Amino acid sequence: MSDRNVNRRRFLQYGSTAGALTTAVALAGCPGNGGDDGNGNGNGNGNGNGNGDGDNALTITLTQFPDTVDPLDHITGDYFDVFDHIYEPIFNFRPGEGIFPRVVEEQEVQGDGTTHLSLRDDVVFHNGDDLTAEDVAWTINRTLDPDMGVQSPIGTYGLGSIEGAEVVDDLTVAINYGAAPGLAEFEYGNYGRAMNQEWSIQNHDAENSAISGASPDAFNGTGPYEVVDFTSGEEIVLERFDDYWGEEPPFETVTFRANSESSGRAAALEAGETDLTINILPEDVATIQNASDVEIRNVTSFRTVFCPMKNTVEPYDSQEFRQAMNYAVDNAGIVDNVLSGFGQAVGQPVAPDINGYNPDIEPYEQDVGMAESLVEESGYGGVDITLTAPQGRYLNDAQVAQTAADQIDQLSNVNCEANIVEFPVVSDENQAGVEEGNINHPFYMIGWGTITGDADYGVQGFFTIPDNPSRTFQDEELSDAIIESQQIEDPEERTQQLQNVMELAHEKAPWLFLHVQESIYGVRQAIQWEPRPDEVVYVDEMEI
Repeated sequence: MSDRNVNRRRFLQYGSTAGALTTAVALAGCPGNGGDDGNGNGNGNGNGNGNGDGDNALTITLTQFPDTVDPLDHITGDYFDVFDHIYEPIFNFRPGEGIFPRVVEEQEVQGDGTTHLSLRDDVVFHNGDDLTAEDVAWTINRTLDPDMGVQSPIGTYGLGSIEGAEVVDDLTVAINYGAAPGLAEFEYGNYGRAMNQEWSIQNHDAENSAISGASPDAFNGTGPYEVVDFTSGEEIVLERFDDYWGEEPPFETVTFRANSESSGRAAALEAGETDLTINILPEDVATIQNASDVEIRNVTSFRTVFCPMKNTVEPYDSQEFRQAMNYAVDNAGIVDNVLSGFGQAVGQPVAPDINGYNPDIEPYEQDVGMAESLVEESGYGGVDITLTAPQGRYLNDAQVAQTAADQIDQLSNVNCEANIVEFPVVSDENQAGVEEGNINHPFYMIGWGTITGDADYGVQGFFTIPDNPSRTFQDEELSDAIIESQQIEDPEERTQQLQNVMELAHEKAPWLFLHVQESIYGVRQAIQWEPRPDEVVYVDEMEI
């Protein structure tokens, strides 16, 4: 068992929360860590970034620029990298360690499926309004209710066991849930946010529609940065929020841009036009390694890349056919040849080091004869299928999909072609559910980062049935096994049940399992920062 799993199990022990929070106040009531110590805030040490903004400015280039200004209208890593600096989480989360106080100072489990959260009394929104319990409760309910404001995938995937929130007093919120307290804690600890209820309703009709706008006035959070310039689809510029309750973040100005081409991101870093870029492709690694003042930093991610097969339509309603797709593809060979080794083949939904990962499950090994036999058993011999995949969202995603489609197409009884699209196409498909009339791309590639470090987040949104319109697979046995795991309070017993879920998923093959992704960043050498396995990029964790 890894140290990480030991920590996870301890954390999930019911009743351990208060102690964890007490310890963590000194550790991490600290979204900023470089404020007054003179270690890099405008000390003129000259990082040579050439972006024209000086040492107090940082530029980050993403792969996808947010196509919404509503912080609940997405569940995409690039979007969180931007919005979490504006709409801060109510807790801090550190992979392998757990959640720590932030906007919430204390929490108290009530023992009846309810936990009370006590808010700080000095938190204000960027427009000057005080943060109240009504704001937090309203935000959580808006996240959960598909008929309120925006149908939030954060509610479906991130807050799966949370049933609602209520105001107890001005600074206390009651969170109601239907799972074990430890699991609920991870959900609201990762996905609890605060929007300004009055501002959102009065200015953006936020109870009936998504927030929209094309100016800085469309943003109003409590985070360490506020928006000062915004060009929709191109650039967003943040400045330190002077009345932020926490420590001063290390850079006065932060600019986010996006470039879907890895070579373009690498060139921007080399030219001094950006300071940090994400998702550098293996073939561009040498470019950065050979450049001056910049370097590659990488970490094994919590993200798996896979291809869901919606089993409410043909031919994916056959378990034999879905297993055949897994036997047709050489996912280990794809890691070696398409990803240059920057990955790891898997045969289950989550990555190693995630609580619930089953070490006894091996990836499917390519076996063309087995695949062709299973296709015949399924009754779908001679079928034509399409694998839809994005380009520029994951490491060599289009090439991975093309290779997988080619290998399936080499079966004597299946014709398969790849359909390369923009990322929002597959993102929308992933949220469309399993009603036949809503399905446009029943076989598609997507990646999922189990950022909570717990397997529930990697499976419940895809496979559970009750109250889950975004599920991608319809199977009562798998759904029941996940729901059973959510009710188990004993950490060891719960881990075992999650490993049973992994075994069921491997057998039922709801996905073409591919690989765990390596996260590769290009970073200016002067920036002290280590990448996180959950792929989160927080400016307040950097120093220069």
